[in-house]
Amino acid sequence: MRRPHALLLPFPAQGHVLPLMELACLMASQGFIITFINTNFNHARLLSSTTTPSSINFISIPDGMQPEDDRNDIAKLCHALMTFMPLHLRQLINIMNIQESDKPTCFIADEGMAWALDVAKKTGLRSTAFSPASANTFTNMRSVPYLIEHGIINEQDGSAEKPGQVFILSPGIPPMNVDNLSWNCFLNSESNKIIFQYVVNNNKALKHAEFVIFNSFYEAEKAVFDYLNSWKMLPIGPLLSKHSSICLSRCFWAEDKTCKSWLDEQSDNSVIYVAFGSLAIIDERQFQELALGLELTGRPFLWVIRPDLTGKTTTRLPEGFSDRIRGKIVEWSPQQEVLAHPALACFITHCGWNSTMEGVSNGVPFLCWPYFADQHLNQSYICDVWKTGLKMMPDENGLITKEEIRGKVEELFGDEGMKKRALALKEMAMKSVDKGGSSFENFITFIKVMKDDV
Repeated sequence: MRRPHALLLPFPAQGHVLPLMELACLMASQGFIITFINTNFNHARLLSSTTTPSSINFISIPDGMQPEDDRNDIAKLCHALMTFMPLHLRQLINIMNIQESDKPTCFIADEGMAWALDVAKKTGLRSTAFSPASANTFTNMRSVPYLIEHGIINEQDGSAEKPGQVFILSPGIPPMNVDNLSWNCFLNSESNKIIFQYVVNNNKALKHAEFVIFNSFYEAEKAVFDYLNSWKMLPIGPLLSKHSSICLSRCFWAEDKTCKSWLDEQSDNSVIYVAFGSLAIIDERQFQELALGLELTGRPFLWVIRPDLTGKTTTRLPEGFSDRIRGKIVEWSPQQEVLAHPALACFITHCGWNSTMEGVSNGVPFLCWPYFADQHLNQSYICDVWKTGLKMMPDENGLITKEEIRGKVEELFGDEGMKKRALALKEMAMKSVDKGGSSFENFITFIKVMKDDV
């Protein structure tokens, strides 16, 4: 009897690669041979910044873009992926199918690459879609016909019929501003139209998936999973490194682990952690205001400043800042380890779903600073549904001032109920992935089906 062999394909962005690699590690621990397919560009980044686990075979295919192209231009990237990658993927699977042993038996595609499910179907592989975002975000993106029918978006390009309109798919589901739908978040209408068509095409391909699995847990999004009401929709999260013993770091930036020894020197529940993920950009004026706001708190902080955080090659801190503060600055951190540290008191975050699940899983309260797209919806979960965080409110000029930063930090530190709710949500998250929990049982169901007929 041959071993099951899974091919995994993420959308080429770190926020998508990371959770799918967590899934890969869990599947490897269940006896699967794993082949993880990155784009050539991201494959090189990953290998240069981290040590990849020997239990996973990493390979790559072209993304259809030139070396000098800007891969942060999501519209251009999506157009290339949809146009050029299917052929390369099909050729790869056909070559692997010729092998006498270790032929692939199943295919797991990031829902942002759901077009690849068509390729899996044509090459004889059973397949599953994986959502690295919340189930709510997935549901909004799959609700294009409903949104068109109810006059919320334009049928041709997905643009808002009434800018700023808020819709609710079902009672209990957080409201969504139509302007924050993933295809309406870019700088020009042509980019939005390309993203919208990409989403529509992916929606059609999802019919080939036997399951859709989510990096979420039932208790976190109960209203959405009840609304979906399908055996095919399986929350299996939170997906965290600590739940697998065989995986190592898997980031596009080298982690600065000196922050861990610095955290060891701090008092319990004292440190503000500040990190905005892999894509968010804040302008120079806001960067300076954030620095001054952290200084005003008078509290120790750990701040992740990516080299491109302000969209520039160099970012200057306020004069004399480093001499005046009780802080540690790194270019990238081992975030899951940081959030698990007893010194952590709160997390100033862009509200990406990975960061949200990692914070939830460690019982850390949030100060929310969403950048775009689903991050506004994730903020709604944190502040309005779970009540485990506070919103940073910009002034009339769109600036989150240093006074606002200091004020929200002090409000959060003084709210004992916030920490209790965060710890209660952590307990629900951990129970879900423990043996007998809802996510654990869903994962076992998924694994058994993917092993069938092998």
